[in-house]
Amino acid sequence: MSEPLSVQNEKMTQDQLDAMVSLHTRYLEGRIGGRRATLKHTDLSGLILKNKNLRGADFSGCVMRRMDLSNTNFQESVLYACDLSFSNLNNTSFVRADMRGIRIESANMVGADLEKADLRVGAIAQDGMYSVPQAVNFRGANLSGARLSGSMANNADFSDAIMSQVNLQNADFRGAKLTGADLTGADVQGVQFSGAKLENTILTGVDIESVKDDFDISAAITDENIGPSVTELVTPLVKLIEEHQLWVESSGERGRQLDLTDYDLREIGSLKMEKLTALRARRAKFFAMNLFRVELQSATLDECDFRRCDLEGADFRGSSLQRAKFLHARLAKSNFTALLFNKSKNSRIAPCDLRWAEFRYADLSEARLKGANLQYADLSYANLTGCDLRECDLTGANLEGAMMDDADLEDAIMEDGNFGRAFSLGSLKTEE
Repeated sequence: MSEPLSVQNEKMTQDQLDAMVSLHTRYLEGRIGGRRATLKHTDLSGLILKNKNLRGADFSGCVMRRMDLSNTNFQESVLYACDLSFSNLNNTSFVRADMRGIRIESANMVGADLEKADLRVGAIAQDGMYSVPQAVNFRGANLSGARLSGSMANNADFSDAIMSQVNLQNADFRGAKLTGADLTGADVQGVQFSGAKLENTILTGVDIESVKDDFDISAAITDENIGPSVTELVTPLVKLIEEHQLWVESSGERGRQLDLTDYDLREIGSLKMEKLTALRARRAKFFAMNLFRVELQSATLDECDFRRCDLEGADFRGSSLQRAKFLHARLAKSNFTALLFNKSKNSRIAPCDLRWAEFRYADLSEARLKGANLQYADLSYANLTGCDLRECDLTGANLEGAMMDDADLEDAIMEDGNFGRAFSLGSLKTEE
């Protein structure tokens, strides 16, 4: 066979990539003229490479951001120090692939197969040279149903990753960072978790006893420490909601206010379009629930867990949501504006309190947050496209990597340097 095709330090076009894949296919089939795909330090960002067989290919140091790589076979391939962030990797195979030092932040990897993949520390390619070795980065990635059995992922970063129903059998996760990751129902038989960071990691439905070694789960969310379930309430929740709605409609003269502080509501699955104005539910767990267009105006929801919830069109006007978690939540067209209270001749405006709230990787497209208090909120990598942020207090807020096309920041209070790489003044819309 011919020598490997090598392309270095250049931006590749779709036509060039298609031609390379064709030659690699011939190489795999043992046909004349076939060449093994060997790309090093090449920029493939935005190109399409789905449903291809690239077994044994070499992409060392390549930039492969925002690509469609779904259903592609990278078995035994070299992806050393590549950047695949924000790419579509659904059902992609990385079996026994060399993925040391790889960056796959915010990528979709539903059903991906990383069995026996090497996910250890590796060096990132910069200007044709390898820099100081770095840990593999899967922060915020969606790995639902993925297979990582036998993979070597010690010291890898899976912070805030969605890893529900993942197969981790006999994987090496020693020293891995799993802060905020969702491992609901994961198969952890024989996994090594020694030294792993598991703060706010969701381990519900996980057989902890099947883990190979000792590890600290004191700061994780497990079946034992999640809090009382609403199914344990003496009065059925449906009846309590009816009484609460009567209490709201009668201005407190009839019925009674609903207080779900510290309760775990996940078992009921949905509160879609429910009217829960003035609800008290500090530290409640709404994780992954259907809360489409729920009404939660003037509610007390400090430290609640709304991770992965469907909150599209939800009404949070005037609510207190200090330190609430909205990671990966769907919040498109939601309302976090102020609420005006009229009592005889007296009136007051209650702004939405979102201080220290966490919105990492959340979809806030076209959401209304005018006048909200977002001091020290974490909006990193959130989708703020078309978001109304007028008059917001963003002092100390983290906007690194946020998508802000057509966001309106007129009269917002901001600090220099808290925008991150994705922030662009040219993309902001202000009223004349």
